[in-house]
Amino acid sequence: MDLRKLKTLIDLVAESGIAELEITEGEGKVRIVKFSQTVQPVAYAPAPMAAAPAAPVAEAAPAAAATPAAPVGHTVKSPMVGTFYRASNPGAAAFVQVGQAVKEGEPLCIIEAMKLLNEIEADKTGVIQEILVENGEPVEYGQPLFVIA
Repeated sequence: MDLRKLKTLIDLVAESGIAELEITEGEGKVRIVKFSQTVQPVAYAPAPMAAAPAAPVAEAAPAAAATPAAPVGHTVKSPMVGTFYRASNPGAAAFVQVGQAVKEGEPLCIIEAMKLLNEIEADKTGVIQEILVENGEPVEYGQPLFVIA
C-alpha cells in the first residue's frame, strides 16, 4: 500500500466518528486506531513496507500521552467509549463547573454511545476540582473525566 493511500485512510479515520479501521490488501495489512484526539497508525506488513515513515510517529504518540501528572483527588472515569458532552443539549448550561459542589448521584455529563445518551453521575460527594475532557471530545473506557476533591 503506498503512502498516499495510507495518509488518505488516516485522514478519513480522523474526520469520521469511527475509532478503528483495518484493511488487508494482498500480503499487507494496515490497522488505524484513533485514541482521544490523536490518530495512531499501526502497520503490519512484509519487510518492504515496514520501513514506512509513519511507524516512528506511532511510537512517539503514546510516550507523549504518558507524561501528564496524575490529578490529586477522586477520579471519575468513563464507563464506556463514546463522545463526552458537558450539557444535555448544545444550548443548555453545563451540568457542573470547576469549584461546584456535587452530591453522589448528581449528573456530571453525558456520554453518547451508539446514538444513546448515557448520563454519568457523581459516585462521590465533593467539589469538582478539575474537568479533564473537552466538550464534544471522544472518550475511551476508563479514561479520567473529572477530579472530585
